[in-house]
This record gives sequence, structure tokens and C-alpha cells, in this order.
Amino acid sequence: EGYGLSEAPTATHCNPVLGENREGSIGLPLPNVDCKIVDIETGERECSIGEAGELWVRGPQVMAGYHQRPEESANTLVGGWLRTGDVVRMDEDGYFYIVDRKKDVIKVGGFQVWPNEIEAVLFQHPKIREAAVAGITETDGSEVPKAWVVLREGQTATAEELTLFCDRFMTRYKIPRYFEFRESLPRTRVGKVLRCELVAEHYRSKT
Repeated sequence: EGYGLSEAPTATHCNPVLGENREGSIGLPLPNVDCKIVDIETGERECSIGEAGELWVRGPQVMAGYHQRPEESANTLVGGWLRTGDVVRMDEDGYFYIVDRKKDVIKVGGFQVWPNEIEAVLFQHPKIREAAVAGITETDGSEVPKAWVVLREGQTATAEELTLFCDRFMTRYKIPRYFEFRESLPRTRVGKVLRCELVAEHYRSKT
């Protein structure tokens, strides 16, 4: 496995061909690639080992900027560093792991909650075939996790059942406040779940 993005056309990270390939890791930075993990709240402090933050990369493959989009370029490129928008963590041996997208973080009572973490727990439930999690804003302005779930054929489940299941694997504030059961999840042409569409549908249903 490796890692790259359109703003840095060639890969920036890769598991070594002749070295250890760690499951779930995007590997090590490639030669001539500098990288750092920066805290999400301030964008100024470098994170410690194991701490999740935004991945910044610098190298010859990083773009010069977006064509005719100077403001977006200025927000994405800071002092030669590319802010990837991906949240990662690094282990003690320098291997990197994707946590989630920065824009998808859910802020629950001052805590940062990652949808991928909740989804990983839901996928362990034997009745669940697909799941997606995103943050929604309550009428009082607070943000809470919501889960959209597709059950396996012939299975039934309740929100209470899934809440109790999640309670076995995560702290209370990470447990979805709401569960919505669906026949399918909206996806892009390449199969990526469209969390933004699920959130938009949620708000439309409230109007």
C-alpha cells in the first residue's frame, strides 16, 4: 500500500518492497519527501508519535498551485508545504496510517471523533453489510455522530441493539446518537461513500 494525491502527482509514501509491509499502513515517506503531522486545532503544533493530525508534505512532486485559483492555493500551500487534508498518525518506526479526512472530523463536546473509527466498529457487527458515519448539528448547535446502516439480507436490527454493541468497543461520546437504516448508501463512480449526500438528506428531512 502507498499514498498519493492529485496535488502531488506521484506517490509520497509507500510500504517498502523489500522491508516490512505493515497492515493498514500507507508506509514510509519516499526519498526526497519531507512530511510532518500538524495538529488540527491550531495548524501550528507538530503532533507526537501516535497522535492524529493533518499530514503536510513537501517535495519535488508537490504542485506549484491550483490553476487560476490563488486563494485556494494559498490555503493549501503554506511555506512550501502541501496541506493534504488527510488526518494520519505515525508509529514509533515512522510508518504512517490514514485516520480520516480532516473535513469529516466530528467535534463532540470538545472531543475530536473520527467517522472511520466508528465505522470500523459497526463493520464488526454480524448483521451489518455497509455503514457510514458523519456529524450532524443539533438545534442547540452541538454536533453529534449519526450512522447510516445497510443490513445484510434477511437481517433486522434496532438502534438500541447497535448502541449497546458500540458501547462495548468505544467511549460513550463516540457512539452514534442516531441510526438510520437504508437499502443502500450513495457512492461515487469509484465506490466511495458520499457522506456529504447523507448529511444533506438528513437536513432535508428535517425541513
